[in-house]
Amino acid sequence: MLAWIYQNVATIIISLIIVAVVFLIIYSMVRNKKKGKSSCGCGCSNCPMSGSCHNEK
Repeated sequence: MLAWIYQNVATIIISLIIVAVVFLIIYSMVRNKKKGKSSCGCGCSNCPMSGSCHNEK
């Protein structure tokens, strides 16, 4: 078991970094959604989905 870990330590580290980055991206998107921020980053004036993206409450 330890031999396998030693042989694949670079792959394991890179995989953990990728998983952490994906987690942080998803966490950021969820946090921005809760704050009511848009994910597209551009203005809604010319967007065909502007009526469904920002619902009035």
